[in-house]
Amino acid sequence: MTLLTSWVESANSADTDFPLNNLPYGVFSTNSLDPRCGVAIGDMVLDMAAAENAGLVVLDDAPVFDVPYWNDVMDLGPDAWKMLRLRLMAMLTADSAEQSAVAALLIPMSETRLHLPMVVSEYTDFYSSRHHAVNVGTIFRGAANALPPNWLHMPIGYNGRASTVVVSGTDIHRPNGQIKSSDNDMPTFGPSQRLDIELELGAVVGTSTDMGTPVSVAQADEMIFGYVLLNDWSARDIQAWEYQPLGPFQAKAFATSVSPWIVTPAALDPFRTSTPERETELLDYLKEPRPMLFDIDLSVLIQPPGGTHEVIARTNYKTMYYSAAQQLAHHSSSGCAMNTGDLLGSGTISGPDKGTYGSMLELSWGGSAPLSLADGSTRTFVEDGDTMILTGRAQGSGYRVGFGACAGTILPAVSFP
Repeated sequence: MTLLTSWVESANSADTDFPLNNLPYGVFSTNSLDPRCGVAIGDMVLDMAAAENAGLVVLDDAPVFDVPYWNDVMDLGPDAWKMLRLRLMAMLTADSAEQSAVAALLIPMSETRLHLPMVVSEYTDFYSSRHHAVNVGTIFRGAANALPPNWLHMPIGYNGRASTVVVSGTDIHRPNGQIKSSDNDMPTFGPSQRLDIELELGAVVGTSTDMGTPVSVAQADEMIFGYVLLNDWSARDIQAWEYQPLGPFQAKAFATSVSPWIVTPAALDPFRTSTPERETELLDYLKEPRPMLFDIDLSVLIQPPGGTHEVIARTNYKTMYYSAAQQLAHHSSSGCAMNTGDLLGSGTISGPDKGTYGSMLELSWGGSAPLSLADGSTRTFVEDGDTMILTGRAQGSGYRVGFGACAGTILPAVSFP
């Protein structure tokens, strides 16, 4: 697919994340407007509450856009989602007869503040990059035992905390926790010294299921409302002491950052691609009826205090072993009820070599190979004052479908009372 042209001139640039091909969903406010739903187009935001009030967009008998979340739209289901996208396309395309009416509802993005685009019902994080799993397993257990025996058979995950999912730009305090070193018999309590990022893609579940009702991979794909960039911040030293036998807990619970724009599957459809060949055949309920991954270029950047940002890793979502649809199908397979607004993290996305690793743990190989930055400093893990930035975009012919940035700055730990 090539660029779809809009009368919004900034949307026709090859350098914007938000052409007419994209139309992602977010929540914004201004000095005079309370948080409400908006759609990004070029360097502008379309006020969906105002469009609804003007009768330009009507999805339901009751208003659904004059709220600080997209959950009400999600509840209307896939047919309404398709209708909304078609209506937005009609209003914003280059030859639209409604240009003057819609133009009055556009707000420069520079004048807005962006908020969490949905109410996160529950949050589950997976572990679905084979490169990442092998790297982490090798660092901690050696190459011979890198992958757990179940890993090639099902998406591994853990249930996280929805309460600390925050939008890009939210500062993150370094977490405190129990830390056990090899030369001490007793653990100590204090700030994490091995704070890490995890480059992920988050899937936003748009429709709910009843308890006891599993869904297929194909049904799961239809249930996904959209995708966000996701940073599942991780305190590696806290995790190393706590994770056996039940997995991550406090090491992950303190913060998860997401990008402010939900990019729809419809916008990403031209970039669909298949998961890799399986050396171990999956059980039938996990087999995919069509390509379920997307060709999305991803980057990790670091900006030291007072410095400029620089790229420390580049990778691609198409390297994942399990897709979001497979993760959702597996999540429901036991009869677990899924809710509108559930967030599923892909797990750290890493490629086959050092420049494509999606975590500091891998980039510094457990701290044994520090990264050298442009300002002359080095990093093994994230330090106070560092801003970590994730970016992602699918590249088309003369256009790209982007997510905006997912950024967070690390503040010192809060003193324990």
